[in-house]
Amino acid sequence: MPIIPLFGHAGLRDRLAESALRGTLPSSLLVHGPRGIGKQRLALWLGSVLLCGSADAPCGECANCKLSFELAHPDLTWVFPRTRDDDGNDDSRDEVLGNIGQAVTERREANGLYAAPPGNAGIFIGATRALVREGGRRPAMAKRRVIVVGEADRMTQGGHEESANAFLKLLEEPPSFTTLILTSSEPGALLPTIRSRVVSVAARPLKDSDVQRFVEQPLVSARLDGMAAESTAARVRRAQGVPGALLNAADVAAARENAERILTAAGGDRAERYRAAFVQGATGARGAYSDTLDALVLLLRDRMEGALAKGDAHRADAAARAIPVVLETAEKAAGNAQPSLLTAQLMTALQEVSA
Repeated sequence: MPIIPLFGHAGLRDRLAESALRGTLPSSLLVHGPRGIGKQRLALWLGSVLLCGSADAPCGECANCKLSFELAHPDLTWVFPRTRDDDGNDDSRDEVLGNIGQAVTERREANGLYAAPPGNAGIFIGATRALVREGGRRPAMAKRRVIVVGEADRMTQGGHEESANAFLKLLEEPPSFTTLILTSSEPGALLPTIRSRVVSVAARPLKDSDVQRFVEQPLVSARLDGMAAESTAARVRRAQGVPGALLNAADVAAARENAERILTAAGGDRAERYRAAFVQGATGARGAYSDTLDALVLLLRDRMEGALAKGDAHRADAAARAIPVVLETAEKAAGNAQPSLLTAQLMTALQEVSA
C-alpha cells in the first residue's frame, strides 16, 4: 500500500517541481527545517518527481510513480537513522542493503507514519558505504537514480565522523545521473565540507489548514484515534504546524519532563544542578537532547505569558531573557557538544538571567 500523501509545502513543491522540469535542479540538496514537518516525505515526493519525468510529475499513473509511491522503486534509495544493532556496519554490501530495505519496508507497512528514531540512532559507516556504491550505479528503470538521506546530521552521531567523511566521496564526484536529497533538523551538526557541497532549501512548519487535512486523512486519523481520543481541532492546536509531533506523543512528553527537570534544577543547589546535568549523558543522544531544549523554550514561553497575565513583570522578564540562552545552547548542541556539559553551562546561565 502506498504511503500517505504529502501535505503542505505547496510553494516549495511548486518551485522544486519547476526546477526539476527545467533540468536546473541541483544534483545535491539539503532540505532543512524543524523536526516533524515532513522533510523526508517532501524529499521522497521530489524523488518521485525526478523518477516520473513527465510534464505533470509526479503523474501518479506511470510505473515509476506507482513504484516510488510504494517505496519499491529500484532507483530510489532511502536511508535514515537506525541503531548500531540494526546497521550491520561489518556486513557485506548486500546484507547492509537488505537491512536498509527491511527498515524501509517497516515504514511502508506503517503507511509512512512512524515515530522519530531514538536519540542513539545514527547513519553509520556500513550504511554510508552502501550509499556511495548505490549512488555510482546507473539507473535500472528510470532516467535518474535518487538517494534520500533522512536526518543526515546523524552521520556524525556520537562525535564520530567516519560516516560523514565516507559520504563526502559521493558528494565530491556525484555521477551525472544521481540526485542526492539530504534532510536535517540540525544542519549545523553536518560537517562544513558537506554543507559546502549541497544547495540548502528551507522548509517551514505547516499551515493549520494543511495540518487539518493531515489529521483528517483516514490512515492518520485511525492511527491517532488508537493513541488518544481527541477532536480534530485539538490535534491541530497541539501540532502547532508540526504534524510529526502528533506521532511522537511519548517522546514529546519525555522531552517536556526532562525540560521541567532542568528548569527546576537551575533554581536549586549545586548538587541538584550536577545531577540534572549528569543524566543528560555525554554523547549519543543529540536528537533527544535537542527535543528537550525545544520543550524548554516552550516552557519558558508559557512561564512568560503566565507571568504577564498575572502582572508579574519581573518573572516575565526573567523568562524572556532565558529564552535566547536556551536557543544559544541549542545551536551548540547541533555541533556535537556534550549534553551534560551544555546543561551545566545552561543552568548557570539561567541562574544569572533570573537573578
